Amino acid sequence: MEKDFSSLLLVFKRRAFPALATFAAVIGGAIAYLQVAPHRYQTSARLMLDDKRVSVSDLGRDLTQMPTNIPGGPSPLADQAELIKSQRVLRRAISRVVPQLNSNSLSTPLTPEKVRQGLKVKIVPATNILEVSYQDKDPALATKLVNAVSQAMVEDNTQIIRQEAANVRKFLQQQVPEARQRLEKAELIENKYRQDSGIVSFDEQTKSLVNSLATLEEQEGTLSAQLQELRSKEASLRQVTDAKALNQAYASVRGGQNEELKMLRAKLAELETKVIETGLYFTDNHPTAIKLVQQRDGLRALYQKELARVSPQNQAIPETAVASDRISQDLTSQLLVNDVERLAVENKLKVVQANRANLQTRLAQLPIRQQKLTPLIRQREESAASLKLLQSKLEEARIAEAQLVGNIQIIEAAQIPLQPTSPHKKVVLAIAAVFGAALATGVVLLLELMDNTLKDASEAEELLNLPLLGVLPHLPAKTLMLEPSERFLDNSALIEPYRMLFKNLEFRSTEPLRQIVVSSTISGEGKSVVASHLAAVCAMLSRRTLLIDADLRRPVQHTLFNLAPQPGITDLIYGERTLQQTVQPTRIENLSVLTCGELHGRPLQLLESDAMKSLLAEAAQQYDCVILDTPPLSACADAHTLSRQSDGVLLVARPGFTIKEILQRAVSELTHNQIPIMGVVVNGITNHTEQYYRYPVNGYQPRSPSPFRRLANLGGANRNSHNGSRFR
Repeated sequence: MEKDFSSLLLVFKRRAFPALATFAAVIGGAIAYLQVAPHRYQTSARLMLDDKRVSVSDLGRDLTQMPTNIPGGPSPLADQAELIKSQRVLRRAISRVVPQLNSNSLSTPLTPEKVRQGLKVKIVPATNILEVSYQDKDPALATKLVNAVSQAMVEDNTQIIRQEAANVRKFLQQQVPEARQRLEKAELIENKYRQDSGIVSFDEQTKSLVNSLATLEEQEGTLSAQLQELRSKEASLRQVTDAKALNQAYASVRGGQNEELKMLRAKLAELETKVIETGLYFTDNHPTAIKLVQQRDGLRALYQKELARVSPQNQAIPETAVASDRISQDLTSQLLVNDVERLAVENKLKVVQANRANLQTRLAQLPIRQQKLTPLIRQREESAASLKLLQSKLEEARIAEAQLVGNIQIIEAAQIPLQPTSPHKKVVLAIAAVFGAALATGVVLLLELMDNTLKDASEAEELLNLPLLGVLPHLPAKTLMLEPSERFLDNSALIEPYRMLFKNLEFRSTEPLRQIVVSSTISGEGKSVVASHLAAVCAMLSRRTLLIDADLRRPVQHTLFNLAPQPGITDLIYGERTLQQTVQPTRIENLSVLTCGELHGRPLQLLESDAMKSLLAEAAQQYDCVILDTPPLSACADAHTLSRQSDGVLLVARPGFTIKEILQRAVSELTHNQIPIMGVVVNGITNHTEQYYRYPVNGYQPRSPSPFRRLANLGGANRNSHNGSRFR
């Protein structure tokens, strides 16, 4: 969190000038606006949308009632707020104000469009109150306009309610006669259907039919039980009497009860006895037997004739079927009576069943007829209710039209303002400050997004995942040249970062440093200055140092040390001179410079030659430290070639100049080619150097003017005595 905040502060510090310029421009614009903007006065009045039902009639209360505010639906207060700005209300207000004004007080005539521009309507939260305000250069005009608009709104609301009541009255006056005609027509149709269908009262008729049907069903049950009983009794009597039919039973009883038949049966029985007795003494051909048989047969024929006479329809009846005894006669008589009763009960049951079926049919037809009658009744009732309602509403509309009732009232009139309300200096400046800060922040972020260069040393370390060997300050112009060198070597604030860079190189190397290739990604990052000043510091620390200007395309080391460009590397490679003859000493002790020499059309051919390899090997043997200034990595492959013959390459990056993508690609190529990278040094830091030290260097200056020069002399003597045998 602290790191992010610190990075943000660094971004704003780095982009301070455009941010401050943007903020100052916005504030300046706000101040200019306050100076030229005209003063305007604002006044306001308050209207309340009253929900009190003060009308006498229900229709009047409905017309003045405020609709319920449904969430997400239309708001009555919002409707009234928009109505205040309507042409109708504004024209009425202007007509009230214009007669009160002088003809010379207005530069331009008042129009609804002009008034609407300065008129504001605000809904007071959680209330039914509207606040009407108006701004104008003339406070008196603003006050008169607000009061006129408020009064016009009240009058317009009252007129609207009266107009609505009048419209309702006119409509009802047309509808009442039509409703009366519909009622009369419905009554006529209903009465005609009742006469045709015979339905007077559905409920009463249904109740009567249901009661009659219940009585018949009860009678049917009783008769069914009686019939069952009679049938059972008949079956028993038929079984006892052996009577097959009713006529036979009737004849059997009549034959048994007739006196003549009784006498004939007695004589017939007597003759049968005599015939039997005669048969015991005589044969069948005996005259006495024949005579008795003839008498018997004649009497029997007479008996049959008389028996047929007493039977129904003169049918012949067998002698055995005649009930001659008293019991048979009684049983047969009971059978006859039972059969007659059964027939009577059956006939009565049929009549009851027929009546029940008739009632059921009538009861089933009654709802069907009533179903056709129901819509007629409903139509008649609706017509009657509609007529009653219309007559009632007509009276209410007449009352509402006669009343002067509205639901808007003025609760606070506008007063002439004493102080101008715009422009508000504090608000304008506050808004300008906020907007300026936001715009400045946006400018900073936009510049950061558009800037793809390296920002600071920490970003270089994180971006490349390489050790940060040092952070070098931005050198003044007079210290770029090392001739004279005192301007640089006597300034501890400038020399100390280079000394720490060299020490970091020594501490990170497991073997003594011999050859260091200094390069960068693109031209302009200060690699040549870093190489020259690093060589100066190395020599100051009693190291025999050779600075080789291996940039055969744009050499600059001879310029920095104010030396002759020739002889140089090209003279050595061509064998025209030796190393000792070619190197040029400088005014800095222990530091020699091998310049480029004459420029060659094919510099890569020279650097790839065996002579160049021999030169580097000889230089490493004769000097403690050899520093090579090479062309940029993105320009050519010179640095790659020379780095393979050295301890490694030291990359120089410059904040605000080095492009991150090119730097990453250069590191990737070096890594892929297995070229050792010693680390990264950030060059050209201006005001951020001190944060990389435990204390400011400027606060710890030495007392003597040139301590490093004496230290170099002392160290050089010791170094020479220690390594004298090698350089002899």
